[in-house]
Amino acid sequence: MRDWITNETETAIKSISPAFNATEKISHLQAAIERVIKGKSQTVKLALVALLAKGHLLIEDVPGIGKTTLANALARALELSFQRIQFTSDLLPSDVIGLSIFNQRTGHFEWNAGPIFSNIVLADEINRATPKTQSALLEAMSEEQITVEGVSRPLPQPFMVVATQNPTEHHGTYPLPESQLDRFMLRLHVGYPSIDDERKILRDRERENPLKFVRAVMSQDDILELQQLATEVRVDNSLVDYLLTIVAQTRETDALELGISPRGTLALFRSAQAFALIDGRNYCIADDIKRLVLPVFAHRVIVNSRQTASTKRRTFEAEQILQEILQKIIVPI
Repeated sequence: MRDWITNETETAIKSISPAFNATEKISHLQAAIERVIKGKSQTVKLALVALLAKGHLLIEDVPGIGKTTLANALARALELSFQRIQFTSDLLPSDVIGLSIFNQRTGHFEWNAGPIFSNIVLADEINRATPKTQSALLEAMSEEQITVEGVSRPLPQPFMVVATQNPTEHHGTYPLPESQLDRFMLRLHVGYPSIDDERKILRDRERENPLKFVRAVMSQDDILELQQLATEVRVDNSLVDYLLTIVAQTRETDALELGISPRGTLALFRSAQAFALIDGRNYCIADDIKRLVLPVFAHRVIVNSRQTASTKRRTFEAEQILQEILQKIIVPI
């Protein structure tokens, strides 16, 4: 029965099987989230890409679309510590990272950790806080640690920031600086639901919020295992060259003032690996990269000579320019 199986074939089967096992776990996680987020399978999938690629997620859209609900559903479906920080104009950096408080009884300063010391941190309406408070997240998002008073404190693993924000044209918002945007692996837009999906939302919430019934389907060890498995997904040299060609075009085109940074290049590479893993593959294909260029790159580039244009218009034009770049580059077979 096994005579026809060569050593190479058996090795290939063994190398693929972990990806299939991972797919089963991931499908349970995706199903748990989609019990609440109706008709947004692709949005949920991209949120999981950020999680498995050890990245951070920015969800941007108008109020009432389900940005916070998506972040809450993701956190509830994971057996991880979770903190929600409501960003407001009077929020201080110490409210996020923590501070040392003098204990009169012991005569010593004692460290009181802030909500940032959690596995999943929901930064709700992040662009309503001042730039000083926004910057409190920079070190945490890039180095997975917090340095206060000369002492560096590591953050729990896995660590992920899920931030929501309204368009910057809305009152009481502060646009995120480029350095902050560059630390988000993906930016997503939820969008309005279809009529059928909105009907399901009304019926689901007729009596109770379905978010209450979301149960954890994945443990901390499961997440760490899947994140490690994502880094083992193979990316052929031809795909690396394809990715680097796209990046080079963003830096050379006159249509953009700011191209993609090396951090953005790595973000697309890691995202493509995670995307392949979710699809049950231990290797990347060109479509993995193409599908992720807009959510990974669009918030990182700056359109040339558009300072007076609205943010919504700049976002649209950035996506158009990236689409044009993709159309010009030959896709490797």
